[in-house]
Amino acid sequence: MARPKSKRRIYARINCNYFKPQGVTKGSLEEVVLANDEVEALRLKYVKGFNQYESAEKMGISQSTFQRILSAANIKVANALLSGQAIKLGE
Repeated sequence: MARPKSKRRIYARINCNYFKPQGVTKGSLEEVVLANDEVEALRLKYVKGFNQYESAEKMGISQSTFQRILSAANIKVANALLSGQAIKLGE
């Protein structure tokens, strides 16, 4: 049985929750879903410019957990951009 997720602090307020390639209808697209903790990890690392230790501390998780979340988010975003998929934020 998998260990339950620890509670994470999420401070990001998302005004827009869906991105899609221009000129393609929403119904015909595959979509990638970024969880709230993945969005927060991207925000802290790349928008706020915190290092991994500071980011993990702000989210209330270990540095290794932060790294796994950030890596998963980066892979999802890169695949969506290169494959022409829609990105849904905050599930």
